[in-house]
Amino acid sequence: MSETTIGAVCVFCGARDGARPEYLAAAEQLGAALAGAGVDLVFGGGGIGIMGAASRAAREGGGRVVGVIPQSLLEREGGHRGDPDMHVVETMHERKALMHQLSDAFVVLPGGLGTYEEFFEILTWRQLGFHDKPIVVVDTEGYYGPLREIVSHGAAEGFIGPRDEELFTIVRSVEEALAVLGIDA
Repeated sequence: MSETTIGAVCVFCGARDGARPEYLAAAEQLGAALAGAGVDLVFGGGGIGIMGAASRAAREGGGRVVGVIPQSLLEREGGHRGDPDMHVVETMHERKALMHQLSDAFVVLPGGLGTYEEFFEILTWRQLGFHDKPIVVVDTEGYYGPLREIVSHGAAEGFIGPRDEELFTIVRSVEEALAVLGIDA
């Protein structure tokens, strides 16, 4: 982690609730904790799933929430048009670039293909030296166990370097993620 203070955390997570109530609880806990610490929550702009839960918890805790959503997903994901901190962009590429620009760190909660894609893109950007912002994956209820396995397998097969495995941190709880980022909650 760099020496800079974390003022904004980008949260990648699902636009669905998931199969376990612990996923929703972790999202709410993270949103509330960021608000309580005075850290902005940057997210995909949707009002559904655990993405919506994290943003609602941050708002309810008095935190600043910054959404970034493509026009094509505004209706589908329940984006808040009237929110002064909602950025409506044209493409997913613009969405991820702006989320990166607005954030000092990334936290990955459970999610689907979009969450995986966001994680791997921001991880690749770090591998290539486009940024050196911390990336923390919260392994709620063992959700990201297979991620550890696939990265280890890629390293064992010579496609992922040993240093690359250190570009992100996997933790078991929101509390641990906040501690890794140096955020007092």
